[in-house]
Amino acid sequence: MNVHTISSINLLTHEEKREIITRLIPPELIERFDLSPDLFDPQGNDLLAINANPGSTVAEMRLYHQDGFPDPVLYGHITDTLAGQLHILLYILNDPASPRFDVDRLPDGTSTRFGTLYRNKEAELAAMQFSLSPGQVRRGLRMLGEAIIAFESFVTSLGHELYFVEPLYYHNAIIFERFGFTYQKGKRLMQHIQEGFSANGDLIARLDGSTPFRMPTAANSIRLRSWAIHDGLLGSPFTDVTMYKRVGKSAEVNTCPDCNW
Repeated sequence: MNVHTISSINLLTHEEKREIITRLIPPELIERFDLSPDLFDPQGNDLLAINANPGSTVAEMRLYHQDGFPDPVLYGHITDTLAGQLHILLYILNDPASPRFDVDRLPDGTSTRFGTLYRNKEAELAAMQFSLSPGQVRRGLRMLGEAIIAFESFVTSLGHELYFVEPLYYHNAIIFERFGFTYQKGKRLMQHIQEGFSANGDLIARLDGSTPFRMPTAANSIRLRSWAIHDGLLGSPFTDVTMYKRVGKSAEVNTCPDCNW
């Protein structure tokens, strides 16, 4: 199989797609949940769902730790860039043993698109008080390092030396920085945010307690800054930030020094 892009993977048979896409799964994740190598449970239920249609440049995968559970332990959404590079749109690791917060849907079931289209503020407040970050429906698995190793193996297997990610929230960008990513676009925004939260910065004055997400304590917390930004503190959504990483290399970028999580 000579494939280099998501669109070329999508043209393969289901078995061939499965063989390639499972390279994205960290072995430590399979071990943690005692999953079988073929990702079927003892009753024969397939725990891996793949959505990768011929003619599309997008692929989605969902890996469940048990059949019928509402949330996957791993969700991946990947596409091709115009130049044929790999671009991670979303990558989520969920701890199924932790409580669920419905930040992804309204009480009537309408999708919020992880709070980017609509907001379930009651669920968001409960999630924030539980020490979650914007967009999290459950606590994470703290396996991003292992996930990046698996993803870089996947990237290399397709003949690439770098890949792109789309941080959905401010805290995602900071986390990616600390795992060696740098910016294709958005670095100036990140620097502006850091300046805004510094002494006498323009964002400090907006942490006025007018909502539970805008408390003064947010200035010195990456997670709480992210909640405040998600709450509209910037005056515009946190968008148009794209990052990339070269396989096996760290860019050593840090737009948020000396700030606690």
